[in-house]
Amino acid sequence: MHKLVRATAVALLAVAASPALATPRTDCQPQAIRDLQRLSPQGHAIYSAMTDKKQFLFFLACDNVQLGLATAVHESVHMLTEQKDAYPLIGGGSVKRVHAVSRFYPPREIARKFDQGDIYVQTYLRRGSASSADDVMYLLDELNAYSHDLNSAAKLGALYKGEGQVDHRAGLAALMSFLMGYADTAQQQKTATWQGFQRPEVKHLIQTLWSQAETVLVESLSVKGMGGEKYLKFLCGRANGGALGELLGRAPMGPRACGSVGTASTQR
Repeated sequence: MHKLVRATAVALLAVAASPALATPRTDCQPQAIRDLQRLSPQGHAIYSAMTDKKQFLFFLACDNVQLGLATAVHESVHMLTEQKDAYPLIGGGSVKRVHAVSRFYPPREIARKFDQGDIYVQTYLRRGSASSADDVMYLLDELNAYSHDLNSAAKLGALYKGEGQVDHRAGLAALMSFLMGYADTAQQQKTATWQGFQRPEVKHLIQTLWSQAETVLVESLSVKGMGGEKYLKFLCGRANGGALGELLGRAPMGPRACGSVGTASTQR
């Protein structure tokens, strides 16, 4: 059994940081940042972009450095996105948020496509749980943050000390599945949203964030024990992804990713 999922990491770290409880260890942080720079320069670029480094370090707990660093990168991407009104990209640069998508139908309407008991569905698609349930602009924010998260986590395997398996890949695969399901529903049932997807700036945004996510997902497949098999099956299902394929101008998922479905080991 996987003991943790990325969606709960922030809550766990916030509890650990409560003044009513023992102060979490921070002695690992200087070395952890050096390891981030050495192993995941793109993750370190997010740390470097943070004006207030304490905001990054808040999420860097020492009980699981790999998870702490990936979480710090993830949450810092959110903060940078809000500050710059743009999604930071793994390869450098950024793509502007398109606020017009906030008028599209709410993502919570696709929750029924997925397992209602799944923690990612409950966290990101349940009404009242997160902004992503009501506004696809924030669903895209989560997609981008999970892309950075998995990109760093997959490169930080040398820091894994057996502290409990974390489904780093499951988070990104889930958000990719949500976007795929959202586009399919728009095409089939939500005329105004589907028309909005045809706007050049919206298409460019979707193409950019999806291509980045797909690249990270595929590159992570050589790392075992990061989960995501259930959502990979959705992403590669023949009945899914037609609308997204139209927006991308190609198949949403390539054969390398879909050929791995059902073969990934849960052991590191």
